[in-house]
Formats: sequence, structure tokens, C-alpha cells
Amino acid sequence: MRFNALTIAGTDPSGGAGIQADLKTFSALGVYGTTVITALVAQNTCGVSAVYDLSPDFIAAQLDSVLSDVRIDSVKIGMLSNMSIIDVVCQKLHQYAIPHVVLDTVMVAKSGDPLLQPDAVDNMRTQLLPLVDLITPNLPEAAVLLGCTMATDEQTMKQQGYALLKKGCKAVLMKGGHLVHSESPDWLLTEDGEWRFTSKRIETKNTHGTGCTLSAALAAIRPQVTDWHICVEQAKLYLQQAIEYADSLEVGQGFGPVHHFHRWW
Repeated sequence: MRFNALTIAGTDPSGGAGIQADLKTFSALGVYGTTVITALVAQNTCGVSAVYDLSPDFIAAQLDSVLSDVRIDSVKIGMLSNMSIIDVVCQKLHQYAIPHVVLDTVMVAKSGDPLLQPDAVDNMRTQLLPLVDLITPNLPEAAVLLGCTMATDEQTMKQQGYALLKKGCKAVLMKGGHLVHSESPDWLLTEDGEWRFTSKRIETKNTHGTGCTLSAALAAIRPQVTDWHICVEQAKLYLQQAIEYADSLEVGQGFGPVHHFHRWW
């Protein structure tokens, strides 16, 4: 059986993040990719220069066009930008029965440019989180969602993850890349258990799109495996290898992309 995945996100003309990274990840992992664009983002490896949010009505029309026609086996949600866009995505998640919804809580680009309006955070927290199966916040994003200071150790990181779990989502993958540590520890937290994942830190500046790539990998792999634990193991392995081979690409003058097709090139 060939699975179909949907990404709901913004664009990246340089190809390293957003919709473009998601489609590359889906293809690399053997899943057919479909898209709904929420925002047109003028960005490259050096930063974001402009954002044009699409209208909620047009986003709704895109969602209806895909979900009324294509069997969607999983969804990755990325950049939603503002309250109105979050509202329309929530409406469509209620309307259509979609398994395996992964939310990448996108707030800031790798360059530091904001991708989510501050007044939209409450909508994400109260309306969207209860509708998704897995969220993948990094430590700054988790702190914003909870209205607290950023975790600086794994114990606090786990506590914040469980606090997010209480907001209604079924699972939380807390990403520990911001910890000062020789490893990069992540914690998967569910009502049924907790699992720690580690990977070695790779010395490279070319990490543009890592969050997009990981969440897309999770959406691509989840229909193919039995649980989130196995899914996270496989998704992290794919991302780790994509980062390891990132320096073999020559894209841009800033934070270059990871190598989505490292297995073939």
C-alpha cells in the first residue's frame, strides 16, 4: 500500500524548509505528498524578507480540494502564521477524519525571524493542540506555549512536556537541541510511557529546515509503523543522516539545508 501525506505549511523559495522540505522528505521516505499552502514566504538561507499570508477562505478551499478527493493517511502542520489561519485549519480537522496529525509548532525561522504572530499563540494552545496526535516543540517554543521560562535541563524539559500533554494532544516530542550538552536529547511523552532519544551533535551550520524535516518524516513514517516510539526512532535516524551529509551540498551563503536525498545522491 502506498501512503499519502499532506503538509499544511508555508513556502521556502530556497528549498530547505517549509512545503519544499516536506515534499522532499515525503518522497525520500516513500510517501506521496500533497500540499496546502498557508503563506508565501520570501526567505533564503540568510533570513526572511517578507511574508504574505493567504486568505483563510483560500486555505479552506485548498483543504477541501485535497481532503474531499485524496485519501490522506497522515498530516504534517507547519507554519500557520495567524489566528484566522489556525481557526480554519481547526475547522477542517473537525470536518474530516484524518489519522496521525503532527503539529510542528513553528514560531521562529532558523534565522530568528518570527513566523507566528504573538496573538495567535493562545489559539494554537487552546484550539489546535487538542486536535493533533503529536506536537514537536523545541525548548523556546514549549516555553512560549506554556508562558514560562525555557528549560535548561532534561528534568524541566520533561515537566514542560507533560504540561503540554495536559493541553489535550496525545503525544509530545520535546526536542532538546537547545540544551548545552554533548548529545541532543529528545523526549517522547505519552499517556502510556516516556522514551529518551539521543543523537550526537554534528558540527555544521547547515541545519536550515531541520524542524520541518523531522515533523514531515514523522508524518511520513507513522502510517507505516505501529506506534510513535518506532516512528520517532526512524524519523530521527533519517534526520541525523540528512544533517551528516548537509555539507556535501552547496546552497546559499547562510544556514544551508539538510540533505534530504542523501541516500541517493
